[in-house]
Formats: sequence, structure tokens, C-alpha cells
Amino acid sequence: MDAADTAKVFAALGHEGRIVVFQLLAAAGPTGLAAGEIARRTGYLQNTMSSLLAVLAHAGLVSARREGRSIIYAAHPDRLAATLGALTIDALDQVSAPATAARA
Repeated sequence: MDAADTAKVFAALGHEGRIVVFQLLAAAGPTGLAAGEIARRTGYLQNTMSSLLAVLAHAGLVSARREGRSIIYAAHPDRLAATLGALTIDALDQVSAPATAARA
């Protein structure tokens, strides 16, 4: 995962409302929740909810599917885990690289 992808994920989670929505969807599991249900549980207005979900979807943290008249959103916690893992691995590589180069 490159730095631009990592930044996109962190930017998406850089808003309290988006964190709340992501946590709610992650707790709901792979079945997800309807947009209206997310709005009801969080207390956000429908237009605000649409904006929050759009940013999360753009970052790959949630996906949407249509079921009848409802749009169901589901979290992708694996995307967040991959981002955190890549960030940690990249940071460790940067720390160990100078020491390895010095020994060569």
C-alpha cells in the first residue's frame, strides 16, 4: 500500500462522524446496515449520512449494495487492518534500513 492510499484511509477516519459510522458498520458485520438504519442509530440527517458514507466508500472502508429499495452498507475492517499493517511494516523497514546499510 502506498502513501497516497494510507493517507486516504486516515483522512476518511479523520472525522468523528465517519469514525462513528465505521465502528457501527464494523460491529454489524458483513451483513451491514441500511442507510436509513445507520442514520437512525447515529442521529445524523440523511444528507449528512450520505456524505459520511461517500467518503468512507471512496477510501475503500465501506461498500454498498442494493437490496430492494434499500442501500445496505458494510464495513471493510480488513482495509483498515491492511493500512495499519503497511504503515507499521513500512515504519519498521525505515528504522532498520539505516542500520543494515551501515553494516554493509
